[in-house]
Amino acid sequence: MAYVTDFFSTDHHGIKGRIAAVRKAFVEAREQRSVYNRTLRELRSLNARELSDLGISAAEIPYIAREAAYGVK
Repeated sequence: MAYVTDFFSTDHHGIKGRIAAVRKAFVEAREQRSVYNRTLRELRSLNARELSDLGISAAEIPYIAREAAYGVK
């Protein structure tokens, strides 16, 4: 995971810098997870007709939510 290697780099000054890096990584991960959950919830609330109008199948919903949150296809 990218977060683990980030706070072990030598760019941070002392323990305070490392703690700040860990906190920042945690906040970013929490925000991304929030986007994922919100997108997943919103897409799952749509019925089959609405999903079809958007060109989305129900099986694609987790992949679309992941791409929205993490930018990963």
